[in-house]
Amino acid sequence: MTDLLARLGATEPWTLWLLPLALLPLARSALRRTSVPAVAAAPADTLSAWLGRALTLAGILAIAGLIVALAGPYRTGARIERLGIGAQVSLLIDRSGSMNETFAGRQPSGAEESKAAASRRLLADFVGARGHDLFAVTAFSTAPMLVMPMTDRHDAVRAAIAAIDRPGLDYTNIGRGLGMALSQFGVDVGASRVLLLVSDGAAVIDPRIQDQLRAAVARIRPNLYWLFLRTKGSPGIADRPAGEDTPQAAPERHLDLFFKSLGVPYRAFEAEGAAAVEAAIRQIEALERDPIPYVEERPRRDLTGLAAALAALGLAVLVLAKLVEADLVEAELANAPAEAEAEAETATEAAGAAPRRAA
Repeated sequence: MTDLLARLGATEPWTLWLLPLALLPLARSALRRTSVPAVAAAPADTLSAWLGRALTLAGILAIAGLIVALAGPYRTGARIERLGIGAQVSLLIDRSGSMNETFAGRQPSGAEESKAAASRRLLADFVGARGHDLFAVTAFSTAPMLVMPMTDRHDAVRAAIAAIDRPGLDYTNIGRGLGMALSQFGVDVGASRVLLLVSDGAAVIDPRIQDQLRAAVARIRPNLYWLFLRTKGSPGIADRPAGEDTPQAAPERHLDLFFKSLGVPYRAFEAEGAAAVEAAIRQIEALERDPIPYVEERPRRDLTGLAAALAALGLAVLVLAKLVEADLVEAELANAPAEAEAEAETATEAAGAAPRRAA
């Protein structure tokens, strides 16, 4: 009860100083008083007594309701902490030039879909599948670009993903992209943290950048997923090069080894088509089902209509009482001419009857 009163407010609080006027019905009745010789001579009427009290309360309600309605009452909003199923997801999307090609390694034509278009479409379906997920979107090619910071506004996240539709550059600076994607995680609220990399290739990460990434991963402890959009005929993640096994010769393989060395949960998915991408995203969604605390925002509620409705109820009761009020004085005045006329007729008849009796 105390919390409810603390959440009440008014846009024009000075109007509430008029509330003592609501006590006026206690001092004077809205009904007309009729003089009688002795009230004690009449029997006790319990129904009339209760009706009088009800009409007094109706008057108080009508005046108080009107004053409160003029004050503009409202109930303040609230932030309620709840627990749901979801995660903080930082999406890192490759925008290098090769993402504009199909999974067959050529420019799309007709009904064909590029890797970038397929990933945008399927990621948009992934966003919002659970109501309590938080998402951040980062794109990268030569340099990383923050598209959307961490938010629970899923419509904005889907719009941000759809906006990544411009051709990228050929160079893939994945190290700086990973650094920006890791920086999107907010305060640790006990929720699962997910870094989802969507890329069709990799590049060599400078050793100094690797050390910085190791420190960031050790601090944030995300679950790491790599959705590798493999072009048909290109080397896979686990394929060893025919010659020297170096990061320059097999960047995807060595990026996979780097991820495995970070000491956090990591899983790679190789997809060679849109159907495989969709299946991988569904697996990631099923894996990340940890509880996540979230805050439910309740907006301010206007109570003016409720106060006006209570005032209208009180006024309606008073108007109804006035309509059914017995008007004894007017009834007596209306009946007086009729009674006088009847008495005159009686006297006339008596006067005419007297000569007849004498005759």
